[in-house]
Amino acid sequence: MVTRVRKTKSEERILNAAAELFHANGLRGVGVDQVIAAAGIAKATLYAHFRTRDELVAAYLRRTDDSWMAQMQDAAARSGNDPREQLVALFDALTDAFDRHGFFGCPFVSAAVEADLDSEARAITVQHTQRRQAWLTELCEQAGADVPGALARHIGLLIDGALASGRLLQDPVVVEEAKSAARLLVYARS
Repeated sequence: MVTRVRKTKSEERILNAAAELFHANGLRGVGVDQVIAAAGIAKATLYAHFRTRDELVAAYLRRTDDSWMAQMQDAAARSGNDPREQLVALFDALTDAFDRHGFFGCPFVSAAVEADLDSEARAITVQHTQRRQAWLTELCEQAGADVPGALARHIGLLIDGALASGRLLQDPVVVEEAKSAARLLVYARS
């Protein structure tokens, strides 16, 4: 039992260090030795948890997917029970992320750009987008959208655009503009 606790704590330290480094420098900009130094662990400890750098990247992306989906769903839920308002309020998750971390953009867009087309990182990025779009489509259906899939794709584009523009322009106004555009779309199509 003690070994499992130690392993879990080490794994968490590794993932926290990797997340911070990947977030700031991109996937290709971070080496295993940097993660080891930032986590304060031995090389053997890293490799006991993640056999390869690709496994570490995959674990980081899976964890980020779970975290990001939870943040968007929480922001949506805070607006109440109206699915139209939830579709608009989910943009508050972007504002919250920018307030916490600054304008580093979307880790999935970054991974899609940096990862090889046949890599696990790319596959996880596609799965994240599909998962997000399924949730958005469900909300659009609940909101009574005339074409839920199309509205969900438009909202997804606004999310991705706000994250990319926020990174490029370093201006929080892009999120408010995306949120405003989402409100117009949602109420025009539902």
